Amino acid sequence: MNILFTSIAGNTRSFLNRLQKYNETIHLKEIDDNTPEDEESEPFFVFVPTYLEGGNGIDNGDQEIMTEALREYIEFKENSKLCLGIIGSGNKNFNEQYCLTAKQYAEEFKVPLLDDFELRGTNEDVKRIDETLRNAWTK
Repeated sequence: MNILFTSIAGNTRSFLNRLQKYNETIHLKEIDDNTPEDEESEPFFVFVPTYLEGGNGIDNGDQEIMTEALREYIEFKENSKLCLGIIGSGNKNFNEQYCLTAKQYAEEFKVPLLDDFELRGTNEDVKRIDETLRNAWTK
């Protein structure tokens, strides 16, 4: 099971390291500004945190910041066609903007928003998201 992700503050990386220990079939690939675009050949899931600037993201716009390299990687050639779904992370203190980047990715790439977790997630989140990924992987 392949996962593409970006982690700015380390929360997503921490969560995915725990998920990988829980499910040893998971293969992680971190995408950042220094990752060369590559054509993926196998299906994958995307984990993306939310970092926005300007607007409220709902009715007066927003600007994605710090996660653009992941978006560009998914857009590269036919990569988006191999995406099985998106998992979002964020901070619930931001209300309507919670996991907004993941929601936008799901809409843009026409894939399901499979689940979400707050900050570094809980052990229950790890178990639930592992089950979500397994179910989506076998469809």
